[in-house]
Amino acid sequence: MKIKKGDLVKILSGKDRSKIGKVLSVLKDKEKIIVEKVNIVKRHEKQTGNQKDEGGIIEVEAPIYASKAMVICPLCNKPSRIGYKIKGKKKRRICKSCRKVF
Repeated sequence: MKIKKGDLVKILSGKDRSKIGKVLSVLKDKEKIIVEKVNIVKRHEKQTGNQKDEGGIIEVEAPIYASKAMVICPLCNKPSRIGYKIKGKKKRRICKSCRKVF
């Protein structure tokens, strides 16, 4: 998967189309990502025995398919496809639009 934790991504389709957010986690086995403030769902949670854990309706980010997101290049600040360049024993990611390694 070409998207990694901490990347800035733009959502391409769905109810949150054209939103920009930071990737919080990557679920490689399901090919999904969790993006900050994108795909918010409401969960009903029961209060546990502790007084600190409150129950009620809680809003959390749900995973979306990685194919619905496009990485924003930190160098040219545009959504772009990601490629790889092997230099010696290191595999580096490159931006397909500006052709620079990041």
